[in-house]
Amino acid sequence: MQRRFIDYAVITLKGAAMGAADAVPGVSGGTIALIAGIYEELISTISGINITLFNTLKKEGFIAFWKQLNGNFIVALFTGIFLSFVSFMRMAKYLIEHHPILIWSFFFGLIIASVYFVGKQIKNWNVAAIIVFAIGTFAAYYISQIPSMDDNENAFFLFFSGAIAICAMILPGISGAFILVILGAYKTLSDALHDFDFKKILIFALGALVGILSFSHILKWLFKHYHDITLALLTGFIFGSLNKIWPWKKVITWRKDSAGIDMPLIEKSISPFSYEGNPQLVFALCLMLVGFLTIFILEKLGSKEN
Repeated sequence: MQRRFIDYAVITLKGAAMGAADAVPGVSGGTIALIAGIYEELISTISGINITLFNTLKKEGFIAFWKQLNGNFIVALFTGIFLSFVSFMRMAKYLIEHHPILIWSFFFGLIIASVYFVGKQIKNWNVAAIIVFAIGTFAAYYISQIPSMDDNENAFFLFFSGAIAICAMILPGISGAFILVILGAYKTLSDALHDFDFKKILIFALGALVGILSFSHILKWLFKHYHDITLALLTGFIFGSLNKIWPWKKVITWRKDSAGIDMPLIEKSISPFSYEGNPQLVFALCLMLVGFLTIFILEKLGSKEN
């Protein structure tokens, strides 16, 4: 695929959108990649990183190695992901704490649009696809109900969290950041990024590298042999995640984090008219529309590339 500089600039912007989504517990960067038309190329590129790639480097030189690696695509995409994830994670933490209804409204609109645009890529909605869609929906909904664990700063646990979270990050509908919250590693990583604790960041990154190199092979095989079924499962994941990002919540149970601060443990989605306090309904609906239109624009950019 021959690409110009502007094409790689667009890929970097898509990566930035993925990074911003992954920074928010409840939203998946994989959803953005799927809508933006780069998901299958991303999975194929990652799964192509193996021993034969380095044999190419040894026998044919760096240019052949870089081409086989799809290096320009990787650099453009992951530059956007990394810069956006690191910067937006700080912002997301502030917005979730101080303006939760507004940020969740934006992402709720984004996910609603994602369900439609991913679902329409399925050519044959047969019985098997419908069953798999229901399984994906239930799985994502169940995950969204799991209470979070206590914060954990153990190095091995952080490595394990990176491996698990990165798999979720590339799965549409399953939020890597939310998996970190469930595992009790979100605050640890957030603090490490804030304090530039490179040791913890490196341990997490190594775990993520191991996880993504392993999991990408499974996804590539599924897309190759069961394309529509796989998309139906991913659509179910996205649909099931809507419960997690519903803007209006009532806290059922609280817990104290490692700093002794009260944090929500179990939350229940409620009607905005039952919400205690200002439901900010007009602003919320406007931001849902903005989120929907954001996916519409990304989908148009993705269809142009394809």
